[in-house]
Amino acid sequence: MATILSLTISFGIVMALALVAFCVIKWWNLRVVGVTPVPLFTFIAILFTSGLDVGLIMFPLGEFPTYADSANAADYGFTNPLSIEFGFWGFLIWSFYFLTSFYFCVIEPRVKFFEIPFVKVLNNIVIVATCAFTASLFLIYLPYYMPEVGDGETVITTFYVIVFCVILAAAYSSTDIKFVKVLSVGSTFLFLGLIAFMWIYAGMSFGDMALNLSDLASGYFGNIHKFASPINDYHEFYLFWWFAWSIMIGQFTARFVGGLRVQYLLLALLVIPSIPLAIWFSVLYFYFANGIDTTGVLNIAMVIVGVTFVINSLDSLIRLYSDNFSLTTDRFGKATYVAGNVAVLFGLTLAFQSQWLQIQWIGAIVVGIYVVCVAYILLMKRAEVAAIKGSPEENELDFKKIESVH
Repeated sequence: MATILSLTISFGIVMALALVAFCVIKWWNLRVVGVTPVPLFTFIAILFTSGLDVGLIMFPLGEFPTYADSANAADYGFTNPLSIEFGFWGFLIWSFYFLTSFYFCVIEPRVKFFEIPFVKVLNNIVIVATCAFTASLFLIYLPYYMPEVGDGETVITTFYVIVFCVILAAAYSSTDIKFVKVLSVGSTFLFLGLIAFMWIYAGMSFGDMALNLSDLASGYFGNIHKFASPINDYHEFYLFWWFAWSIMIGQFTARFVGGLRVQYLLLALLVIPSIPLAIWFSVLYFYFANGIDTTGVLNIAMVIVGVTFVINSLDSLIRLYSDNFSLTTDRFGKATYVAGNVAVLFGLTLAFQSQWLQIQWIGAIVVGIYVVCVAYILLMKRAEVAAIKGSPEENELDFKKIESVH
């Protein structure tokens, strides 16, 4: 089974990167306009906060010791721990989001592959399951950042209540799309504020930051090819995780693309999110390298930002599968809509938390969807796709349109 999963993700990465290259070469100068376009900063904020989750906040300090343990984790010995962390989260893998955002904005309206009933159901099962996985990660890691409350077992009820309230908040915020802009921009500023706060608290100088960023850049870009295939089982888990997110984040964010040409859209998605990621990891690595304790106010600050990231991610995904299945507030009423989403997601969160479900399985399904979609286009819609010269004509570059959408 492990070998099959490894072959699946390796094939998926090669296929995705090849498709990225094909789209950029064929439609190099095409202007990409979504259904409800927003300015670049807002689009990146929506993508950044929807396409990342609480793992960005809670994983690194626990992972650095493993990446630095050359005796027991020789797989990571080809570069420094900071570059490993960045390689798992930054730059190259954001090309997956470019591919899916471009596809849903420009190609899907012509081929309507995701409107095929079986594909539609399968895609939405993936979205719901990945929503629950995000919440389960928050539940699993929360005790490590709130030791004053309990260890996750002795006072476990508290953590379940917190996660339940986060899911409830996300379900409520998903009732109106205008919350997306507020949540995404607000989360972005909170994250930047957290970086600045932890930087200052640690007494980290600009020289320290420059040194860490230099080590990160040389260690990552000098070994970028090694991040394009699984280094080991843990990296494989990360790659499946990115694949599981890729289709649904592209489907959600495609509507917000604000007129960038293809080459600039790719460049923006590779570079702009990677800058705050690199700075964030460099600050956290300074804490690890210097043995600086984060208990107390720092952990609380990280939990607050983590909560906003989870709400943001769940909000976008709940909205996506609800729209896909026409499970709207207009149809069922706000109370029923919120209660139903909370019940489903909280139940699946418990399934992931108990490891009854695995994100690798979800990622493998997404790789299969990629394959079938490409085959469908080649066999059934090749002429339609070859004839594409621009975004759908009905997509107008009007940044005020989002204000009138609910």
